[in-house]
Amino acid sequence: MNGDDLDTMAVLHDPVRRAVYDYVVSLGREVGRNEAAEAVGVQRTLAAFHLDRLVEAGLLEAGFRRLTERTGPGSGRPAKVYRRAPGEWQVSVPARDYRTLALVLAEAIEELGGDERAGRAARRAGAGLAREGEDLPGVLRRRGYQPYEEDGRVRLRNCPFHVLAEEHPPLVCSVNLELCRGLLESLGQDASEARMDPRPGECCVAFSKNNDD
Repeated sequence: MNGDDLDTMAVLHDPVRRAVYDYVVSLGREVGRNEAAEAVGVQRTLAAFHLDRLVEAGLLEAGFRRLTERTGPGSGRPAKVYRRAPGEWQVSVPARDYRTLALVLAEAIEELGGDERAGRAARRAGAGLAREGEDLPGVLRRRGYQPYEEDGRVRLRNCPFHVLAEEHPPLVCSVNLELCRGLLESLGQDASEARMDPRPGECCVAFSKNNDD
């Protein structure tokens, strides 16, 4: 376990701070102090305190921009805004190193040409992800994908396999796709389809209706 990671995660122990963080990362865009305060139901000064604490911990990034279209004299100063910081944190006691093992296994699969077998295994694993009574967004949120709807599609702000995807993108993205397809099958959602639809900074998979172009 990395002690810095443990300190970072401890910052989220405060329920208001966690609510502020969850709100910012759920939107996938910059958020001002007033908006965050209104979203979680606290005063602006308290929201600002928690936002800046999250920046200090490395969980958010801060910048400045105008929140209105007004320009010139009287338009006011740019406001401080916040967005999710890149990177990821893992905490386990005692220390575990699943990331290195996963990277080794991914490289071995590629060298052995086992992509198709990995895809079939991922599809079977995806079929076991859902809990009784869960819907697709619920499973995706629990698994860390951070789903959101756009134009009738379910897109994913976060890739739970980000580190592996950066090192072995064809293998990991295809495995992730089959995992999501297995999940759909287990939920009985024949009218929906998981397909590759990558966007910068997001997961490579999106969910859409079968008749979508």
